[in-house]
Amino acid sequence: MPVDMHVHTTASDGQDSPALVVARAKEIGLEALAITDHDTVEGIEPAMAAASLQGIEVIPGIELSTVCGDEELHILGYFIDWHCREFLDRIYEFRSFRVGRIEKMVKKLKAMGLPVEMEQVRSIAGAGSIGRPHLAAAMVAAGIVGSVTEAFDRYICTGGPAYVPRYKLEAAEALHLIRTAGGAPVLAHPGLSNAGKLLPGLKQEGLAGLEAYHPSHTRELSAYYCRLAQEHMLIISGGSDYHGAGHKEGVSLGLKTVPYAVVDEIKSLLGR
Repeated sequence: MPVDMHVHTTASDGQDSPALVVARAKEIGLEALAITDHDTVEGIEPAMAAASLQGIEVIPGIELSTVCGDEELHILGYFIDWHCREFLDRIYEFRSFRVGRIEKMVKKLKAMGLPVEMEQVRSIAGAGSIGRPHLAAAMVAAGIVGSVTEAFDRYICTGGPAYVPRYKLEAAEALHLIRTAGGAPVLAHPGLSNAGKLLPGLKQEGLAGLEAYHPSHTRELSAYYCRLAQEHMLIISGGSDYHGAGHKEGVSLGLKTVPYAVVDEIKSLLGR
């Protein structure tokens, strides 16, 4: 049975609620899915509550944005203890940095004469971990741009006139945090960064797996990262990086999956 190991909800920048994501996963025949919202664990409990009714397994997870040298890396954490105090305290700091970053972007946009309000961004984000997609949606609502894509391309992409760099969490610290919370850290979509050369150091710091299967990877690239994972004795994982039907064209829940044997492998690694 297939498993999607990379799914986002409205707890961060996804478009579907945790309950809706679980219901859709059940509809398409997934045996399990990992809830991996950015810098927050708020989607895990509602997803698990829905899963208990749907008869599907939810893997508690998270996605952390990090840096390693000059490379930006995203690290997924699977089977984390989302009640771990040390972990939660640090995650709360990340969310605070996220809010401050968006506030600075709003200030830049206003200085350019563009009428976007932080209150509107907060309203769109709701209880979710606030980020650039919420700012982009607020810009669309304010009539500044015609689409989220335009907001990114013209104003808030990396190097854009209203861009503010994110807080730089070191990859080694993220790996440690996930391990502290009892989880298994897996490097997300390595094809989006020059990650191959970094694997020996990351493995030494506690990396457990590699997301070889991702919508951004060609078949050849996935095969390449499967070989790298085997070479470095890392678990081979994969997922859709689903954010909602309208987030990215062609990316649907369950687009990329792995067999349930991968979940068993992670559980075995963690002694579950």
